[in-house]
Amino acid sequence: MSADEFPLDSGLRRGRLGTAHLVFFTVAASAPLTVLGGGVTTMYAVSGNVGAALSYLLLAVVLGLFAVGYAAMSKYVANAGAFYAYIANGIGRSAGVAGSFIALAAYNAIQIGLYGLFGAIFGDFMATKFSVELDWWVWALVSWAVVGVLGLLQVDLNATVLAILLVLECVAVVIFDVVALGNPAGGSITLDGLAPGNLFAAGLGAVLALGIASFTGFESGAIYSEEVKDPRTTVARATYITVAFTGLFYAFSAWALTVSTGPQNAQAASAEAGPGVIFGALAEHAGTTVADIANVLFITSVLAALLSFHNGVARYLFALGRERVLPAFLGRAGRRTGAPVSGSLTQSVLAVVVVLAFAWAGRDPIIDLFTWFSGVSAVGVVLLMTLTSAAVVGYFRSRRSGPETAWQRVVAPVAATVSLLLILVVLVVNFDALLTPDTPPALRWLLPAIVLLAAAVGLAWGAVLRANHPEVYAGIGRGAIEEGLPEPSLHPTPAPAHPYPARR
Repeated sequence: MSADEFPLDSGLRRGRLGTAHLVFFTVAASAPLTVLGGGVTTMYAVSGNVGAALSYLLLAVVLGLFAVGYAAMSKYVANAGAFYAYIANGIGRSAGVAGSFIALAAYNAIQIGLYGLFGAIFGDFMATKFSVELDWWVWALVSWAVVGVLGLLQVDLNATVLAILLVLECVAVVIFDVVALGNPAGGSITLDGLAPGNLFAAGLGAVLALGIASFTGFESGAIYSEEVKDPRTTVARATYITVAFTGLFYAFSAWALTVSTGPQNAQAASAEAGPGVIFGALAEHAGTTVADIANVLFITSVLAALLSFHNGVARYLFALGRERVLPAFLGRAGRRTGAPVSGSLTQSVLAVVVVLAFAWAGRDPIIDLFTWFSGVSAVGVVLLMTLTSAAVVGYFRSRRSGPETAWQRVVAPVAATVSLLLILVVLVVNFDALLTPDTPPALRWLLPAIVLLAAAVGLAWGAVLRANHPEVYAGIGRGAIEEGLPEPSLHPTPAPAHPYPARR
């Protein structure tokens, strides 16, 4: 594609997105059908924890606490760098750069890992249904091309595509839930899958590790805060809706699986059939046509998640390029589409290099590429949320005026920081639960260490900017204001030129 096809401008398009758009982006990122077919079945297979479904409600409460402070601060900080800007303005500029590097590592990891999952499941589908047998990486490259093109188009068009895919996959999950409850194992519905005593038992660490990975993407609404119609309310409203919807939906569907198989058989059935537990039940009780459609929607669910994370990474790169933390060419958007063209192309190049590297090395697309990178992403996102909750406390401590209550400023963010830190410890300690028994033992520590390495590099780069480029360092986390983002709607309290408190 030539530069003339996507002429560059300096800003994203304002006012394109509403609450519904953001909900589609965030829920599509966590991919409900992918969670049920891949995440939930893996959770039961690995942990053997009968009460695992309840973990989604528990995690939703913790994420709800996080959302309180996150939503309150979103009224004042509108930046495509999201966590990067929050941390920079609440903890410090160098910490913000570290946060941005963690975000790039985490979101690139999950996005690229999903190419492995897509290539594997789409390859199996084509071989089974049409006898077309090609290597997984061929199909991964097909999806890469589709995502790459959509990433260059208008963000509201992306939201429309995601909305269609999301509604269809949610319908498929609901059909499974109805089938499961209508045909319970043993002839009666049991609530054992939601019993607290069954959750707080063996395998809890693995359940929490895999559970938090299922929510990854719910927090991405702030990435689009510069493109929403009402920055003061849209991000907050979309975040609350996403947390409530995904928590309840995942818990109910995970419980429905135990009803379908019988609580004591959930582990064996999931270990043997994986996603086949879902599609087998649909084929048996709803017909092969419904099962085949659901299988296609499983594939498009992964595609929707790929597109959502691609958009998120592109906007992080845009924000960092605009503020000169990374090369300035990244901070340019298309004049016609308002899309972060340079960031989108950069993410696409990185993804294809990693996918081809795994293909050349002969690594398994799911066991290696998808599982390893999903684990890295989960660690990175939880660390980011922990730092962001702490940043909310720091930000409001320096900004006394405003309508926010003590619950929004201090209580909920502190509770979220402590809870997320505990989850992070459990996730790292139990990281081997995400790996197969034949995975080299060192990887249980080396893979999470990627996130720490990204943080260390970010801190070091922040120090370099502070020493050698003070003008760049001074603007970290403030790019949206520099571009003239409408201050009356974002900053209701009268303030000087830069309403964010100075941080060092």
